[in-house]
Amino acid sequence: MTDSEFEVAGVGIRRMLRSLTRAGRVLVRDGRLVLATSYGSEIDSAPLGSAHIAAYGFPKAALASLGGKRYVLHLGLSERAGLLHAVRTARAKAAAEQGVLGA
Repeated sequence: MTDSEFEVAGVGIRRMLRSLTRAGRVLVRDGRLVLATSYGSEIDSAPLGSAHIAAYGFPKAALASLGGKRYVLHLGLSERAGLLHAVRTARAKAAAEQGVLGA
């Protein structure tokens, strides 16, 4: 397993009204956004090209869309900002690598 570009633990993950975990993990690694339980079991994942993250109406929440499935992530303000930054950075890195390989 490779190192994560971003990882935060203790995240509440909900699929709309249903709570999936109160202490999950969110990772950005290998060009994918991964939602996992505290035990490491994968809840869902998607390539960054098809994953979308947006700040949600509450200060400590983000809305994640992975392959059409929407999840509400409850995390701190700094973690939310870090996640948004990590996704943008990983996408830019992948685009730059694609540009070099495609040239």
